[in-house]
Amino acid sequence: MSDQSDHPPSHGSETAQRALTPGARAGFAGHPQGLATLFFAELWERFSYYGMRALLALFIVAPAAAGGLGLSTAEAARIYGNYTMAVYMLSIPGGFIADRYLGAHRAVLIGGAIIACGHFTLAINSLTTFYIGLSLIALGTGLFKPNISALVGALYRQGDDRRDAGFSIFYMGINIGGLIAPLVTGFLAQSAMFKSWLAAWGFDPALSWHWGFGAAGVGMSLGLAVLALRGRHLAEAGRPPAIAATTWGAALLVLVGTIIVMAVTMLSDRPGFEWLRGLFLVVPIAVIAWFAAKGDLDSKRIAAVFVFFIAAMVFWAIFEQAGLTIALFADQLTARTLAGVTFPSAWFQSLNPLFVILLAPIFAWAWLRLGKRQPSSPMKFVFGLFFLGLSFLLMVPAAMLTAEGRVSPLWLIGLFFLQTVGELFLSPVGLSTMTKLAPMRFVGLMLGVWFLGAAWGNKLAGVLGSGFTAGDASELAMFFLQQAAMVGVATLLLLALVPWVKRLMGGVR
Repeated sequence: MSDQSDHPPSHGSETAQRALTPGARAGFAGHPQGLATLFFAELWERFSYYGMRALLALFIVAPAAAGGLGLSTAEAARIYGNYTMAVYMLSIPGGFIADRYLGAHRAVLIGGAIIACGHFTLAINSLTTFYIGLSLIALGTGLFKPNISALVGALYRQGDDRRDAGFSIFYMGINIGGLIAPLVTGFLAQSAMFKSWLAAWGFDPALSWHWGFGAAGVGMSLGLAVLALRGRHLAEAGRPPAIAATTWGAALLVLVGTIIVMAVTMLSDRPGFEWLRGLFLVVPIAVIAWFAAKGDLDSKRIAAVFVFFIAAMVFWAIFEQAGLTIALFADQLTARTLAGVTFPSAWFQSLNPLFVILLAPIFAWAWLRLGKRQPSSPMKFVFGLFFLGLSFLLMVPAAMLTAEGRVSPLWLIGLFFLQTVGELFLSPVGLSTMTKLAPMRFVGLMLGVWFLGAAWGNKLAGVLGSGFTAGDASELAMFFLQQAAMVGVATLLLLALVPWVKRLMGGVR
């Protein structure tokens, strides 16, 4: 389960640099006591996020008689792409405001409260509350997500050997939350058993979707409760800086700049403005050419950052279709009967975090075993893209088989396995590489670049997903083949560029 922000050492924050003493009292496995607090808070926040995400596209396309919005797949793709884009783009001002004014701890509390309000708003059955709820969740996640990662980094002194292990434990919390969330919310929203219970209790079973959304809100509330009850274990980590390091004008500039980029991105949905999507590729290519031509080490490393930016954007554009086109394929075209009982299609969304939990220790062992012989960062990105492309190539024969009826769930199990392998090559390495390559004075800016790449990737997931069709097996096979081909081209281009990118990196692996 990837958040495109899983392993930040901190958010470049002064707060994180000031908090060097919380590790004095050891907690679980010799780590600071605050790690357990953040582990469970993040687990429940990710429960809320992925629990809602598992239902979102399905709810949008479900007919009104079945309690959904009854919108088209193209409209669902637009909403999904804009929502997930906003989640990551708002992390840029969210991290900046926490660094300069609120402190990471307060930003996480405020963000979590806004997220919970958003989920509970989604639990109300109306179109207005649907859009308000999504907006609140995006806004709250922009405050919560980057800053809880910064809090983990702030628990450890500079050079503390426990730091990487601490982030690995924290990452496991993300995946445990992502594993159990679709099981719970999918049961509440989709299962015939729960619908029959609702009818027996006198509730409309068609509104079961909103019980799933409400459960996501309960999850976020549990995360807030953990922070409130155990916040003392964070000591000084993430407290507000004594003196703001910049003016409110700078914060306003960051916020306005983010809003402008978001507005331009969403404007690309309008007829006649689709050409704006070309900027997602043209702008980073222009930045690469500009900085590579300057020749000094810092400039060349910034050029390398934007090569990774493009590769990551392509990766997330395909990977994040798990919650959109893959969710629709699971619901409409995949057999979902186990021991004679039909299970919710949302349960397939638990496969990715399950495979991460199973495979991450194997990858960690492999990198330790290989040591300096392990692939370079650009080669890891190549492998990540390769396995992602392979996962969509696998769906081509699966799509053709839908002409004969619903296909075996083994096709989706294979897809999520291959995608997870790709994720473990690329995701844990991405942000770490960004921070290593960024000049010291631009670390925060480079983290913003990473979030922007994730945001545009999620937006492109919605753009690409609008072409999904369940009614024609040949068209569906072509849809998956086009996605696989796009990733394949990106893989080959990056493979050809690996020697050049390594030279740009100037010794950073």
